[in-house]
Amino acid sequence: MKYNWHWQVLFETEPGGTGTYLHYLLVGLAWTLATALAAWIIALSVGALVGTVRTTNVRSAVRLGNLYVEIFRNIPLIVQMFLWFFVVPELLPQALGDWIKQMPPPWGSYLPAVLCLGIFTSVRVAEQVRAGINSLPRGQRMAGIAMGLTGVQAYRHVILPQAFRIILPPLTSEFMNVIKNSSVALTIGLLELTGRARAMQEFSFRVFEAFTAATVIYLLTNLIVVLAMRALENKVRVPGLIAASGAVQAGH
Repeated sequence: MKYNWHWQVLFETEPGGTGTYLHYLLVGLAWTLATALAAWIIALSVGALVGTVRTTNVRSAVRLGNLYVEIFRNIPLIVQMFLWFFVVPELLPQALGDWIKQMPPPWGSYLPAVLCLGIFTSVRVAEQVRAGINSLPRGQRMAGIAMGLTGVQAYRHVILPQAFRIILPPLTSEFMNVIKNSSVALTIGLLELTGRARAMQEFSFRVFEAFTAATVIYLLTNLIVVLAMRALENKVRVPGLIAASGAVQAGH
């Protein structure tokens, strides 16, 4: 099949009159990053807490953490997106539910998308954190306790710093997944990068140019993330024994 590429379409004015199609896609990228970053804050905070709790000796907390992980890990992302957008507002108190449903676009779609992506990714982060903690020698925790630290202090100053050094590479992958998974938000009306690429091809009838441009933007964005995280990995790469010793002394 012969196809006549028309890359000049990226510099044509989009129907809304806000600028060129390229600018239209870059605004979509901004919404993608805003969604991904907000969701990542939720995912990292909740995931670190749940993952840590699952390594403690408190059985009830461990069971609750396991239940949380199994529920959100076994429901497809797109189903969770629809649940957060259509169902959750109906389950909240009427005043709060009505306030969420009456939020002007794009905020009415942005908030459910952030919550959905944040919770969905948090269970993956929780698994990474749990695996990182369990990979450490048991003596690390005992050494912290022997130095006079409480259980919480031992986690904070000894265990978690070492665990996060170990799991930094997989956390990079999870952050990239958040950026890519944000494309599912187009199903609830959020015009992020993929949503705007779809709108562009509907307006211009240039489907290959629209999605090729979006693909290149995704590739460049994730490449920047990879390079930044590799630089961070090199910066925090400290021999385990030295890091553990310094953490114990700081906590003490």
